[in-house]
Amino acid sequence: MQPEVSNADWRRTTLNIRDRYALNGHRSCVLWFTGLSGAGKSTLAAAVERKLYALRIRSYVLDGDNIRQGLNKNLGFAPEDRTENIRRIGEVSKLLSDAGLFAVVACISPYKADRDSVRSMFREGEFIEIYVKCSIEECERRDPKGLYQKARSGEIPNFTGLAAPYEPPVNPELIMDTETRSIAAMADTIMQYLEERELLSL
Repeated sequence: MQPEVSNADWRRTTLNIRDRYALNGHRSCVLWFTGLSGAGKSTLAAAVERKLYALRIRSYVLDGDNIRQGLNKNLGFAPEDRTENIRRIGEVSKLLSDAGLFAVVACISPYKADRDSVRSMFREGEFIEIYVKCSIEECERRDPKGLYQKARSGEIPNFTGLAAPYEPPVNPELIMDTETRSIAAMADTIMQYLEERELLSL
């Protein structure tokens, strides 16, 4: 089904991104946490959000599971649905970043092409891809939501890492190995990265 041709034009606002930076006292970007189910994306994203909050930096977490409860509740897990899921999350992330916030995204986002498509929406340095690395064996051992067990029993088709592929990032900004490092240590590393790139201030 092809979308209808739109007559809508992009409306410029009276405020620009520099005005929002000045109001907030910091810059903005998207932190895109990608990895297998059970790798620790949401846990790490939440730890970073707490650290940003402590510094009075405005942020919002877009968790893949939460987004599928509302905005993307009409999407399944076929390849085309997964692509649309990431496209929508990318568009929301762009709006949050334009508003001067840190968009903290935690979703599997299994396809490299989809992540690259989202990256192309942002200026250089504004899209920070964080590969939350964890072996499929360890993710399945953890299985915090019981999804791997359900997938193995056939209750969940097209499960990423088992019946559907996961394409690891080729050149992410950061790699966080949750099998060898603590959440606290990795959150500190991410914050140091943001500070070195002068995103936490003007």
